[in-house]
Formats: sequence, C-alpha cells, structure tokens
Amino acid sequence: MNSEIRNIELWESGRRKIEWVKNNMDILRSIEEDFKKEKPFEGLKIALSVHLEAKTAYLCEVLASGGAEMYVTGSNPLSTQDDVAAALVKAGLNVFAWHGSTDEEYKRHISRVIEAGPNFIIDDGGDLVNLIHTEYRDKLKDVIGGCEETTTGIVRLRAMNKEGKLTFPMMLVNDADCKHLFDNRYGTGQSVWDGINRTTNLIVAGKNVVVAGYGWCGKGVAMRAKGLGASVIVTEIDPIKAMEAVMDGFKVMKMTEAAKVGDFFITVTGCRDVITEESFCNMKDGAILCNAGHFDVEVDVKKLGEIAEEKYLARNNIDGYRLKNGNTLYVIGEGRLVNLAAGDGHPAEIMDMSFAIQELSAAYLIKNRDKVTEMTVNVPREVDNEVAERKLRFWGIEIDKLTDVQEKYLNSWNE
Repeated sequence: MNSEIRNIELWESGRRKIEWVKNNMDILRSIEEDFKKEKPFEGLKIALSVHLEAKTAYLCEVLASGGAEMYVTGSNPLSTQDDVAAALVKAGLNVFAWHGSTDEEYKRHISRVIEAGPNFIIDDGGDLVNLIHTEYRDKLKDVIGGCEETTTGIVRLRAMNKEGKLTFPMMLVNDADCKHLFDNRYGTGQSVWDGINRTTNLIVAGKNVVVAGYGWCGKGVAMRAKGLGASVIVTEIDPIKAMEAVMDGFKVMKMTEAAKVGDFFITVTGCRDVITEESFCNMKDGAILCNAGHFDVEVDVKKLGEIAEEKYLARNNIDGYRLKNGNTLYVIGEGRLVNLAAGDGHPAEIMDMSFAIQELSAAYLIKNRDKVTEMTVNVPREVDNEVAERKLRFWGIEIDKLTDVQEKYLNSWNE
C-alpha cells in the first residue's frame, strides 16, 4: 500500500463519518452489492480526484468492491478531511492528500496518483486529465477513459477536445439529469448556506444577497437565500438566464451596481475575475464574500489583499480586509469552495445520486470501450433512468408506465 496522508491514527473518526453517510446512501449500497458480484473493474487501476470527505470515501470503497485498485487524491486543498483519508488508508486504499496542502503539495499528490499508471480516471474539475496530458503523456496509453463530475471540468474537456488534445473518452457526468438537476440545484443550494451560516453565525433574513451566475448552482443558492428571508440580486452575462432570474422573482443588475447594496456575495460562475477591485471599492462596510464555483479565482482575493491596508483573521475561516476607505470586507474560506472549505459539502442523499451516476457511467464505459468513438460522451439515458428508478424505489414511490397504445400514440405522426 502506497500513501501520503497526515496521520493514520485519525482513522476511527473518519470511519464513523463514512458509516454515517453510507447509511444514508441507498443507491450506492445497492450498487455495491451488484459490484461485489459482477466485479466490473477487476484488474484495473482507478485514479480519483474528488473532494476528499466521507461521501467521496464511500464512492471509493464501492469502486474498490468492484475490483478496482484505487489511487485517491483530493480536488481542493481545503476540502480534504484528514480523518477520512486515514480511514481509506486503513481500509487498504492508496491515498495522497491532506488538508491545507500548499500548491506544491497539492500537485505532488495529484502526480502520485497519475504515476500509478491508471486505467480509468474519475475527475472533479479536470486536474487529473490536464496533468496526465501535459506532464505524463507516457501514461496516456494505459487509460481506457474516465468520468468528469463538474461543470467546470466539462468546459475544460470540451476545450481540449475542440483542439484535438483529448486522447481518451470522458463521460460528462455533470450533464446527466440525475446529477445537475439535483446536485447542482438542491445540493449546492443547501450546502452553500450551511457553510456560510455555520461559519458566520449571522442572520440572512432581511439582508441583500448577491448571487453571481444563474446556472443550476446559482438557482439553488438564490432559491435557498430567498427561503431564508433575503432579498436576492442576480448578476449574469447570459440574457436568457437573466430573464429567467427576473421571472423567478429576483432583481438583476451588473456586479458594479450590486456591489453597492450587497451584504452577502456568492460567486457561482465557473469563470474568473467575477468580483474585482472596482466592486471591492464600492462595497459597504462588513460585506461578506465567498465562492461556490470550482476554483478560487472568481473573487479576486489576491487583488483584495494588495489593496487592503490590513488583513487579519476575523473569525475561524474568515479573513478580514480593511480598505483605505475604512470599510472592512470579509472573505470566507480563502475564496475556495465555501460549501467544502467551510462545511461538509452536499448532503449524503444528493451525492448518492451523483456518485451513482459516476459508478454506473464508469462501468458502462469500460464495458463498451470498443464501441465508444467520441472523446466527450454523454451519460446514456438508461443510466440516468436507472439511478432515478432506484431512488424512487428506496423512497417507496411508484409511477405510471405508458400502455402499448400510449407508446404508439406518442411515436406516431398520423394518430
């Protein structure tokens, strides 16, 4: 066993966390039973880079139950939980990650996973795929394919594919309905506010909340903010999404204008430089900023540090920046993913669906490797439906089915 973690002695705490989420992840438990019998990953090495907390740990153990030799790292320096990493090592998996890693340590851990020579990659944001294509091209020949979890990662994959740089097929897990419709909307919506509320201990009701980006994640964050009693302002670059936000009952304005009135700012765009110096200088004293997009580039924390006269720790996981105009702005979790840097991430029941898509997509791609011709592959409808059907079954819900007559009617043009 080959690993690089903080402290193996933390494993018991991590195991309790894993067992808790396992008890609340019905679909993954059922898939685990199937994988133990079928062994779809027998003889294969799987490299995984996903936020390393309890739900991800159970994902890894389910893959291992299917015969995979697992090489695991995190996808964010602040989201790795050291006790969970220790529990995975104790269970016999290869883990390279620890909380609060430097940029150099983070890259080294990703490199160690790739150096194992993986046959399959499960990525969250595209770091594994990027590094193997740029610095470990000798390892590409062994890769059958992979899965990508996030919107940001899929954007990177499509850019690579457009330039002809992507050399193996990747399943676009985030685009599956059982992922983005639930994970991005309900998971992000709840976990972002969980991270903000537990970290700030401030009321949301009566405040102005600025949500940058109105994709599925932004919709979830705005919906939960409204439920907490906030007045919600949305900033957007897409006219259709902006119109949708208006019809959902939210105000829409440019960031420079929203900056003047916002109390909480949450970026959810997947882009960079969303909140910059111009906006910082217009913000009211005490404004709180955080990011719910994948990378820590949406709030320009580096520039904020440069223009601030003082930076200090205002509260655990909250940095205060006092500006020349006397106002102080607060940043949660260094501008990294607030729901993981300042919380436990999405609820277990939500990740049950997302990781079920990962598991079944991986098995599908490996089984059909000789038939797949595209480099970016949509999750098959039957995989999406299987996850939904399993979830409904565990909820004890039955739905109607089309009769033969109805099926014929819907598929005919002359009925």
